Amino acid sequence: MRKKRKKKKLLAGIAVLLVILFAGGSLILKEIQDQKAEKEGRAQSKKTEETEKKEITEEEKRELEIDRTLKSMSLEDKVSQLFFVRPQDLTGVDTATQATDVTKGALESYPVGGIILFSENIENEEQLRSMLSNLQSYSKYPLFLGVDEEGGPLVSRIANSGVIQVPSFPSMLEIGNTLQPEKAHEVGETIGGYLKSLGFNVDFAPVADIALNPENPVIGERSFGNDANLVSQMVAKEVEGMQKQGVSAVLKHFPGHGDTSEDSHTQAAVLNKTADELRSTEFLPFRAGIDAGADMIMTGHISVPAMTGDNTPASLSEQIITGCLRNELGYEGIVITDSMSMGAIVNYYDPNQAAVMVLQAGGDMILMPQDFLTARQAVLDAVNNHVISEKRLDESLRRIYKNRRL
Repeated sequence: MRKKRKKKKLLAGIAVLLVILFAGGSLILKEIQDQKAEKEGRAQSKKTEETEKKEITEEEKRELEIDRTLKSMSLEDKVSQLFFVRPQDLTGVDTATQATDVTKGALESYPVGGIILFSENIENEEQLRSMLSNLQSYSKYPLFLGVDEEGGPLVSRIANSGVIQVPSFPSMLEIGNTLQPEKAHEVGETIGGYLKSLGFNVDFAPVADIALNPENPVIGERSFGNDANLVSQMVAKEVEGMQKQGVSAVLKHFPGHGDTSEDSHTQAAVLNKTADELRSTEFLPFRAGIDAGADMIMTGHISVPAMTGDNTPASLSEQIITGCLRNELGYEGIVITDSMSMGAIVNYYDPNQAAVMVLQAGGDMILMPQDFLTARQAVLDAVNNHVISEKRLDESLRRIYKNRRL
């Protein structure tokens, strides 16, 4: 009997011990599981964080960079960035053929957004490469370096220079007459290639005007022809070819200079067409160029009374730039004026006030004002006097920085 009781006690003790061991084991197991779960949670959190970092797109990164740049930029620098000028406009020399310490100091004080070169600025290939390289390196902000290189015998500063050997092309009218849009792609790709190799990043081409008026004194064979659909195809292909080489294409001259009788270089030019007529003809090549991704569009000093109700040139018209080009055609790139020293502007407007009007109308960049420093001061005064907001400047600067090819 005593043995049975001892046996029962022993079994009971073992049972209690097993319960204790089981309970303790469960606690230990739970702790191990909790630690494992915590470790996995940290790993997952880290993985999620890394994934989120990776999911920031290149476009978002660029937006952040632009934000940082604009926040660090003074108002004076912001205003300067909206101008695209000749190198001599910075230094005061008659003809600039090199970028010197004087140029460097001028760019430090007046960091313009772009510099355009003409035939008189080009002496030879080595000189041109050196000048462009120095201009870019002297600028505190990335710089547009542009040239008019349309191809053909009329407007080709490099191919027609006589001192730099590059491929040459017949007129764009002849290219259009081939009826082969790939020929226009070849033009854009070839011109873009040699401009990029020299140091340019902007070409004021292609001409998107349709040669509808035989009496037109300024467009002629610079256009791909008089058929809107053919010109549209050619323009799109040239834009694609050029920008493939890292050079920004500039569609010109919106809303269309091919059916005017006047030359805006010397006087006011008028396009006597209704909005519907423009939509069915002149706008088509610009739409095609926009769809092809053109970085810039040049507005012409061309009045369209049927659309605006007056003779305000497109380059100064909010109805044309904001209402038509931005809102109707959906263009989000850079809008730059034609040269602001042309007769169509200086013979009818105060040149400095005209620079302010460009920005009020929705334009982004002011090309070659008659007097850069006074035009710049006029824009600066307009901001300080609350005629134009700094926010409005930032809108243009964002477009400039998003579309700048380096």
